Amino acid sequence: MSDLIPFPFVPLAEHMFSGLERDNAIFHLPAKKFVGGEPSLDLSVDFQGRRVSSPLGPAAGPQSQMAQNLVLSWLGGCRIMELKTVQIHDELHIPRPCIDVQTVGLNAEWSQELKLEESLDEYVKGAMLIEMLRSGPVAPIALAPGFDRMVYDMSVGYDLYGIRRHRVVAFIRNMLDASEHVQRFRAQIPDRLKHLRDLDYPTRLSDTVTLSTFHGCPPDEIQKILDFLMREIGIQTIAKFNPMLLGAAKARSLLHDALGYTDLHMPDSAFERDTTWDQAVEMVDTLGETADELGLGFGVKFTNTMIVENTRGFLAPGVDEVYLSGQPLHVLAMHLVRRFRRTFGDRYPISFAAGIDSRNFPDAAALGLVPITVSTDLLRKGGYGRLHGYYRELYRRMREVSARSLDEFVVRAYGNGLAALEKLGLDSQDPSLARCRAALAAGGGGGESKGEEDGDLRAAAGDGLFDRWLSAAKILNTETYVERATADPRYSSAGVGASPRKIGRHLKLFDCVTCDICVPVCPNDANFTLGSEQREIEVAKVIPRDSDWAWSRQEPLQLEQRHQIGNFVDFCNDCGNCDIFCPEDGGPYVMKPRFFGWEAVWRQSRHLDGFYLECTSGGERMLGRFGGREFSMEVSEDRCTFSGSDFSVEFDRAAPEESLRGEAAGEVDLTYCNIMDYLRRAVLESPELNYVATLARTREKKR
Repeated sequence: MSDLIPFPFVPLAEHMFSGLERDNAIFHLPAKKFVGGEPSLDLSVDFQGRRVSSPLGPAAGPQSQMAQNLVLSWLGGCRIMELKTVQIHDELHIPRPCIDVQTVGLNAEWSQELKLEESLDEYVKGAMLIEMLRSGPVAPIALAPGFDRMVYDMSVGYDLYGIRRHRVVAFIRNMLDASEHVQRFRAQIPDRLKHLRDLDYPTRLSDTVTLSTFHGCPPDEIQKILDFLMREIGIQTIAKFNPMLLGAAKARSLLHDALGYTDLHMPDSAFERDTTWDQAVEMVDTLGETADELGLGFGVKFTNTMIVENTRGFLAPGVDEVYLSGQPLHVLAMHLVRRFRRTFGDRYPISFAAGIDSRNFPDAAALGLVPITVSTDLLRKGGYGRLHGYYRELYRRMREVSARSLDEFVVRAYGNGLAALEKLGLDSQDPSLARCRAALAAGGGGGESKGEEDGDLRAAAGDGLFDRWLSAAKILNTETYVERATADPRYSSAGVGASPRKIGRHLKLFDCVTCDICVPVCPNDANFTLGSEQREIEVAKVIPRDSDWAWSRQEPLQLEQRHQIGNFVDFCNDCGNCDIFCPEDGGPYVMKPRFFGWEAVWRQSRHLDGFYLECTSGGERMLGRFGGREFSMEVSEDRCTFSGSDFSVEFDRAAPEESLRGEAAGEVDLTYCNIMDYLRRAVLESPELNYVATLARTREKKR
């Protein structure tokens, strides 16, 4: 297994801007997929006392762990960043592969894969990079007025003992005031980027937290954790609940009978050890009172993933239970939203994460859910680029019902506006009733006047009445949508489609179908393209003789594709997602050339074949490992030195056969040297920017 290694701040910033200049893309997301908002539509929402530009954000998962994840999410239009869950046990061994989104989503991943201190640094770096893009002199995206307001929401777990430990509390307090960390990174900004030194980087990164607990965490412990976070730290909280709140009978009825997922088995133990509905209701009542007493915000989140048995065969063997997400979880979670609103009305805000995609994002917005977070869908083809479609569909749906704001969309979306108005019990002679009806009938005309004439619902009703109207519409919309979603074939087992097609061919080090699907489906941007004009690699071996070398050659390796695929090990956690979508077998993260960012890590990772490249004062140096055998190559303008455990040779690059000299105990396979030389050139000459070249050149500049 590979360990995630954060990229240094300054090279990451330079890589970000260089990619924009060279490729019109940032971290492989093309500029045409950036989302800057729509000037004529107000998507802003309230979240924990703040007005935020959009309810959309990444869930606490693969898209919110590292700095580049946050930048990519922001470029895709995410404005509420639910950061990946951190906990005191930050040296976990996570079985690999851990992600399977062939049809529905299954995963075996748990918690962050970085140290607590590394996670904090990544969140600070990500926020600073976003500020560079948002406020810096080079604007990669035209932001609509008001579309620059965003928040970061912490996610912590998993038990009271861990959350009370000094390191976790220190993490939270540093998120509340990250001044020292911001100053540390600010001081690293070099002269060539000095125009970015004086930006007003955010230092209060987050004052909200979503609590994620173990499946089976006792409800009294959940309550104690949230009480601790509110009373001792003074932070606003969201309680994330598990889908087991439905109860075994209801959950199985939905999953098996209504949706047809008879192959997904929920063990009895998942329900026996989890919070019940009645316990959750009592907990929410108590925590709501505590939040009111302290003047803090409190909300709930539906839902965490659902425990199912590991039977599909792709995820790591030996893991009995895995976690369900995607399409079926969407329906289960929506049933919990409805049940919660039938109990509490619109008293508490609801955060949502379960099977969100471009088609149902507007529906979740129409229910007034904030934030609406997504993970599984972004692991599919297109990755973060899929977010562009979320907004395209929301804009279409809003215009379809003449809504100019998200609040108006809630009232108009399903035609429940009049019924919601009637629920308010207004006197029939109340003039505000007539104004609201007229505005609803008028639609959002967009004229200069404000009120019933041009369909401005808030202006017609006044703030107080409109907020009540909005709440009533949320509740009615929930009833409407839950029935629709449950009956919608696309959430059923028959509607999710087939697994990505394989073509019956196995990946090799070079050449594949070059579909490049593996590049955007990696949430960490670990896979990349590389290539040069070279189209063959010489296959040659030499054997030392008394005063000469005997050469033998075979047919050269032909490189037939337009470019090659590489893997940056530092960002790859062997999740297996690229294997799911690759048309060939074997997995790009396993079979394609792996590049390490640090020599020490390359030397420690003897179980992995791969390469390390650095630029030197006279040329380049490259280390390579093939089948466990290690080699070193140093290249200058004219000369090449190639060595292994039992040989060291050098030659003129223009005439190797005539100039080869050195020592060897036996046969030397120069094919390895030629492969490394090709990869060296491909990395440094590749038309698209890559992290390997960025690091190599950054180190050279420091010398």
